[in-house]
Amino acid sequence: MNKITSTATLTFTTIRTFIAGIGFDAIHENEAVLWVADFFQKNQNSPRIQKKFFLVTPNPEMVIAAQKNPVFKKVLNAADFAAADGVGILWASYFLNLRKRNFLTLLASLAAIVFAPQKIRKVIPERITGTDLFPKLLEFAATRKKKVFLLGAKEGIAEKVKKRFEQKFPDLEISGMFSGSPKISEEEGIREQIDSSQAELLFVAFGAPAQEMWIARNLSKFKTVKFAAGIGGAFDFHAGAISRAPKIFRQFGLEWLWRLISQPSRFPRIWNATFRFVKLVWRERYK
Repeated sequence: MNKITSTATLTFTTIRTFIAGIGFDAIHENEAVLWVADFFQKNQNSPRIQKKFFLVTPNPEMVIAAQKNPVFKKVLNAADFAAADGVGILWASYFLNLRKRNFLTLLASLAAIVFAPQKIRKVIPERITGTDLFPKLLEFAATRKKKVFLLGAKEGIAEKVKKRFEQKFPDLEISGMFSGSPKISEEEGIREQIDSSQAELLFVAFGAPAQEMWIARNLSKFKTVKFAAGIGGAFDFHAGAISRAPKIFRQFGLEWLWRLISQPSRFPRIWNATFRFVKLVWRERYK
């Protein structure tokens, strides 16, 4: 059974629920943005205290990867905020908190993903994807006039993201972009580039677990960056390089099916995020 503990950061208190040893904050998307805003407000009022805010968005595939990678697991659990990126996470939090966790309730809970989606939101109320959270945090940066740096993705992708969102949010300043790589040998040069941009918010799109491990190694070393988040393929989606599943698929937790249809090459990853994840949660039911 998953453990539930209370955690508090600044003026916000949240419930952190654990699934296969990975913690998730039970919170709504708009509250997550307010949490980041509150962090910056507190940091501004106490300039001598150099705090950093690390946001992660674990999905079922990342939970599976963390089972064989204790360093990655530690990094995820050390983050200041962990969003539940995936309907599978919401389902797991619901199933693992049922009094009866047998094969019949397993099947019923899986059916609820499509036929009773509100039921699986009793523990974690909302799925928060990096793709959806990213523009809201950019809007926050524009409102507070805080500089942003985009790290990762293929050449030209970040430029498209910059153009799109600086048009959408006229006060937004994306002060730097770099494709880079998560290689340790390149970290010092990347840090110097980010420092010279004077960015306070850093978004990294190296893909998991590389992006989270990179942030964990480097966040404390930046001169101006106070907030960092690994957001996977968000750059690609917002640049139009990859299309998202239609809204109806996302509403019913079937985004994995859309990806399988549109990108058959992703089958191994989709298998991990669905069938292997369900198997992992089933094994967790008596822990």
